[in-house]
Amino acid sequence: MKKTMKGFLVATSLLMGLTLAGCGGSSSTSGSKTYFVGTDAAYAPFEAQNEQNTIYGFDIDVMNAIATKAGISVKFVNTPWEGIFKTLEQGDRDILISAITITDERKKSMDFSEPYFEAKQLIAVPKDSAVSKLDDLKGKKIGVQTGTTGDEVVSNKFGKDSPDIKRFESTPLALKELAAGGLSAVVADNGVVINYVTNNSDKGFKMVEDSSFEKEYYGIAVKKGNKELLDKVNTALKQIKDDGTYKKIYDKYFGAK
Repeated sequence: MKKTMKGFLVATSLLMGLTLAGCGGSSSTSGSKTYFVGTDAAYAPFEAQNEQNTIYGFDIDVMNAIATKAGISVKFVNTPWEGIFKTLEQGDRDILISAITITDERKKSMDFSEPYFEAKQLIAVPKDSAVSKLDDLKGKKIGVQTGTTGDEVVSNKFGKDSPDIKRFESTPLALKELAAGGLSAVVADNGVVINYVTNNSDKGFKMVEDSSFEKEYYGIAVKKGNKELLDKVNTALKQIKDDGTYKKIYDKYFGAK
């Protein structure tokens, strides 16, 4: 009976360990710590997911290069944008990389790496549209991704509760609605808009820049106060910039500039 009970306890302990590992947050396997990385894989070319559920993209390549330099193991977890920051706060994710713009508001609840990408907002409209700047969108239906800086820019301009602002779970969904004629424009990060318009030339879109759009910088987020992990990320990020690895990844997705 004692031997049977001992076996039962061992099995129970193993089951509990597996259950906890599946809940997210860093885990250890054979002494090697794995960091869980949250990313909203619906934001090509930064992060996307293929039919085999493999997550790929610019951010993924950058994070993998950082992990290699830092000597750490990472596991990417597709995490919806709405709620992605909560997973970091709760410890379900150790790192977030998902075209996240560094803002003063976000820095209150998480720590960011040094910037790894410069971006700005861009307006997508039908080719026959007369829109030439953000002001021209007054009274028109505008699509944005909920909780993004595009949402913030449009909300600040026309009012957060404006009935003309239509919010979507992802930028591609907003762009599809634009193609269907349900919107007059979509405002989103330039990298995503350029990628979509370039790869969907049949949709008849054009891109409009507005001089009022400020430069934005993407950062890799870790839980507030996790200096040890942040230092690892920053050191490795500097290394891949210095040795040319970052440039190779950038050129792969955005062309040599």
